Amino acid sequence: MSGQARERATLLRAAACEVVDIGVTIQEVSAHATAALSESVAPGAVARAPAVAYRAERALIHAVTNDQGLGHAFVGGPLGGLAAKLGVMAGGESLTVRVLATSLRLRIAAAAVEHPELGDDPMLTRLVAAAAADHDIEAVRALRALLKDRGAVRTLSTLAPIFGEVLALRALLDENPFNDEAAWLIATGRGFASADPITGMSNRAFAVLDTGEGAARRVDLATVEAVRLSQRGSLLGFLRNIGLLGTTGRVLIQSVEDDEGVVRHVVQAPGMRLGLPDDKSPQDLLGAFSSAVLDSSPYSRALVRAIEDYGVPRGEELALIGHSAGGAVVMNLVQDAGFCSRHTVTHVVAVGSPVDFKRPADPDVWVASVTNQHDIIPSLDGQGGNTCFDLHPGWYVVDYSDPTHLFPRCHSVEHYIANLADDLPEERERIDDELARYRGRVVRSQAYQLFDRAPCPEGFPFLTVPTYLAETSEGTVELPVRCQDGGTLTAYFAADPDATAALLAGTGLGPAVRVGRHALVAVHASWNRRTSLGEYHEVHLGVVVPDPWHPRPLRAWPDLPRSADRRRSGSFLAGSVVDTAAVRAVAPRLWGGEPYVMPVEFDLTGGAVRVTVGGLDDRVLTLTGSLGPWLPAGDRDLVAYARRAEATLRSCVRTRGLGRVHLAPRVRLAVGRSANPLTGRLRELGLDGARPLLCLSTITRRTLQEACVPVRTV
Repeated sequence: MSGQARERATLLRAAACEVVDIGVTIQEVSAHATAALSESVAPGAVARAPAVAYRAERALIHAVTNDQGLGHAFVGGPLGGLAAKLGVMAGGESLTVRVLATSLRLRIAAAAVEHPELGDDPMLTRLVAAAAADHDIEAVRALRALLKDRGAVRTLSTLAPIFGEVLALRALLDENPFNDEAAWLIATGRGFASADPITGMSNRAFAVLDTGEGAARRVDLATVEAVRLSQRGSLLGFLRNIGLLGTTGRVLIQSVEDDEGVVRHVVQAPGMRLGLPDDKSPQDLLGAFSSAVLDSSPYSRALVRAIEDYGVPRGEELALIGHSAGGAVVMNLVQDAGFCSRHTVTHVVAVGSPVDFKRPADPDVWVASVTNQHDIIPSLDGQGGNTCFDLHPGWYVVDYSDPTHLFPRCHSVEHYIANLADDLPEERERIDDELARYRGRVVRSQAYQLFDRAPCPEGFPFLTVPTYLAETSEGTVELPVRCQDGGTLTAYFAADPDATAALLAGTGLGPAVRVGRHALVAVHASWNRRTSLGEYHEVHLGVVVPDPWHPRPLRAWPDLPRSADRRRSGSFLAGSVVDTAAVRAVAPRLWGGEPYVMPVEFDLTGGAVRVTVGGLDDRVLTLTGSLGPWLPAGDRDLVAYARRAEATLRSCVRTRGLGRVHLAPRVRLAVGRSANPLTGRLRELGLDGARPLLCLSTITRRTLQEACVPVRTV
């Protein structure tokens, strides 16, 4: 943009600002006239001097209704407010509205000088002209044509530099009295737009839906994230950290140490994540809205709790960096006199954020605001880059335009980083110079997950149980084993009765539960994705046995679906495989057996299952195929028996999840050629090539596994 064009745009904005002052003065005159009219019709005034009161009343009514004067200019008080709304609904306009509309047109003209594409675009010119002329039908037609030609994204991107002005102009001139206050605030720059300028619905009515006291929990970054964190303080480094966190509900706090050993701290807050609002993360759409509208929100309260948990010592300096909603949130913090009394906040940098009407409680705090003129988000408070008001003369404001006009791309933190790195070197250096004391070596980093309200303990109440430590050959483990997320499959087969009888001989268990002339055996496989022992797989082979003390096989069938605390029947473990040494070490405590350690694969998706035990050259078994139709069923607890040193051990796995029963599974078990003893046992039972009678599956579940206990069976 040439210097001449910049000077012309500046003059247009200066004129717009002067016109606003005139409009405000006219509004004050209208308010005085309305107040005088209200007093003139008071019973006391009429009784004292009826003739004078009548003439005064006529003159005042003429003053506030004459189209050649103040127009329809009722302002203030119950009478004025009602009359004003009725007048707007009837199509009346005040002189104030006409003057403010002129100011908005001047601001649009200034934007057209700085952005020639606005004036050269006939479709956009048609829309603005229709809005300025109060032609509703034509404005709707122009907007529909623009959306049809360019789509919503390109339309918003094109309108971005004059988005607030067009909305305010339309709201001033339409017949909806409920959006007039929002239009007034946008046009005069007197405050945050209090309502939607289209419908007039209060912004606070939406913002108050964002409830919660806010909560923060420490979280570890993934290794790939941790190695990419900035190791030295800088504006671009902090913004890259924000981009690294993404809109995942997390924030980052870092401590930096300068060359003299002084430690300072930097809070880095990302913006809004896309998607529907929820009640988990304060970084959702509703949270972003409330952070911009209100002085305190669940996001800001959660961020305060994160800072308190981090433990910033009193007196040590603190800088706040935020993008999008994160910028509004850090400004909410610095607006809070209580927060500023507890922490020495020195700098705030808001990037792509609606912060025009937020003010630090401490005037010594240095504030920088960086906004792209085609980014709509910073203009959601009613004032964008095209404003004619100097709302914060003490701030360092970077308001710029670049060739990338598409929204939301121009709103991304990555785009702002690229602009600051390549297109705005002087502005970046100025901010970095101000942040010089924070440009030391990073000595500590801690990420926090934020919540609208404190989350209940994971697995509560099922997995909220007393725990204790147990020593194993692989180290100390915590029992009972708690699995937050896992999947499982249990396949029941008809097996050779003589082989099962040989396995049960001398155990005090049995005879095996029968299915016709065959014995019932089970192959149980599970993938324990998130447990107190880490991730692991397990596969068990068991012979289904009835109550050891009342061995009546027929009674086992109604007993099998019962919960573990009421079940007497179970599976005698004939062999087990796990895939981690840590689980093998604790297995004798859990179910009493000594499992084999081998690779195990488990996949249960799309109505099909694939379980493999052993490597390609050492395969024990493969269980694969379609599970077929299913019926819903509660996930079944597992009860197992094992023998160790002449003792019988009973183990239980309590489960919570939505199970499925597959009555006609098309699954087949293939026994491999491994030398593992389990391979021979499967062949002896006649399971090579066998199809299960039925299968039970659970895609996701929680489990609680206590240590096994000895029971006397012989």
